[in-house]
Parts: sequence; structure tokens; C-alpha cells
Amino acid sequence: MFKQMYKEKFMRFPEGRAKALTLSYDDGVSADKRLLKLFSRYGLKGAFNLNNPLYGEGKHGTMSEAEALNAYKDCGQEIALHGDKHIFLSKVPLSEAASEILDNRNYLERTYNKIVRGMAYAYGDFNQKVKDMLAALGVIYARTTKSTHGFELPVDWLELNPTCHHTEEVFEELTEKFLSADPNAEFKKRGPLLYYVWGHSYEFDDNGNWNAIEDFAERVSNRNDIWYATGAEIYGYVKAYEGLVYSADGELVYNPSHTDLWLDVRGRTYKIGAGGTVKL
Repeated sequence: MFKQMYKEKFMRFPEGRAKALTLSYDDGVSADKRLLKLFSRYGLKGAFNLNNPLYGEGKHGTMSEAEALNAYKDCGQEIALHGDKHIFLSKVPLSEAASEILDNRNYLERTYNKIVRGMAYAYGDFNQKVKDMLAALGVIYARTTKSTHGFELPVDWLELNPTCHHTEEVFEELTEKFLSADPNAEFKKRGPLLYYVWGHSYEFDDNGNWNAIEDFAERVSNRNDIWYATGAEIYGYVKAYEGLVYSADGELVYNPSHTDLWLDVRGRTYKIGAGGTVKL
């Protein structure tokens, strides 16, 4: 084996899994109630990106505030930001964009009694100034609408490009590619895979194709090689992994975080417990 490959280390998700799956759905519409039940039935995890004063306006079946609280409170999914009024953040003064996000965050945190730090850009709109502002407001990731059709982990978490929208023609093809992939069987390309799907649940009503997401959920569920997690959970795990401390020769690794972590070295998976040191 080449020496340079012999020393390489690859992140693994909890329990040594090489793949993770997450979903992201926008706008707080009534069809989310059906989608939430589907997620619960199949053990899927994701983020529901919510506005606040748009409740009950009727667009795409937007829920009332009471309906939304009943649907999302204690639902086991991530509640994430989508802006106070669902505006184009790059088309207003930065102070107004900041209020749009901070008002949304304050509202959601008060309403659902949890810290809210993930986000999806309304209309997929942002620029560098908006990204810098989000970082200052404590947002840890922000999902765009630009598909990668790949499974790489984000490089820039405030410009998190998803794998695909569920209406794209390549959706089924990408699902099969993800399910059949086995990074552990590769020699050089052993990096972890993230499948990130997004959309709006009202589209299943509009297109009369709830079977598309139901078939998807059944296909991807109950697999021991996939970590089903929210965007915030994946972000937290990756950042903890990036905080691992190695000895000069790379053979000792210390985990200063409170999270158990896994990595692959030379085809062997190691667990580095929270606060622990492991010889590789």
C-alpha cells in the first residue's frame, strides 16, 4: 500500500456509518402534517424551515399559528429559520435583513422553546454580506436551492448546497446511487457521503404524487449503513470531528468534545469516545 494512503483518515458518522441522510422542507404548510407522519413512520430526520407572520394567509395551504404549534412542537424534527416575512435578503438594507432573521429566530425559539440555528434561504437568495451577517447572528448553516447532484459534505456551511430537489428527474437515480455506494469498499475515495434532499410538501398535493416521497422513504429507511439526522446534528458532528487533536506522527488522537466520534484509518473504523485518546 502506498505510504501516503496508509496514513489517510476519513470521518465516519455515529456507529461508524459512512453515509448520512437529511431532508429540508420549507414554508410551514398544511401538507407538512402528512410529511411529518411519514418521517416518523420511517425514521427519517430533517428540518422544517418556518416563517412567522405568514401563518394563515392561505398560500399553498399555510397553517395557522395554532396548527403549526400543534404540528411541529415535539415532532422530533429540526425547526429552522426561513425569515420573518420570507423576503429576498440581498435586496434590502443589511439592517433590515438582520431584523428579518433575528425576529424569525426570536419568534421560533420562544414558540418552540428550543435553540434555532439552522436556516434555508427564502427564494435561495443571498450574497456574501448576508452570509457574514448570518454568522454574526449565530446561524450555523443556511441551505441554498442550488443542487450539486453529489454527496460531498459542505465546504461553506452558510452556502450549503443540497444534493437535489425531490421534483428533479435525477431524484430516483441519485437515490439509487447513494444507496448502492460503499465508501468502505473503496481504496482512495473513502470519504463520507451526505444525501441532502429538499422541497415543499405542498408540491406532493399539487402534483398528485405523494407516492414519490412515500416510495423514497420506504427505500432509504431502516438501513444500518445510514445515519438519519437533522442538518444541525450533522453540522455539530462534523465540527466536533474537525476538533480532533492528533500527535505529531498522527498515530494518537484525542477527542476534546462531548461527542463520541468515529474515523476510518487503513480500512479499520475507530471510535474515539468523548474526552478520550486512542492509538490508531
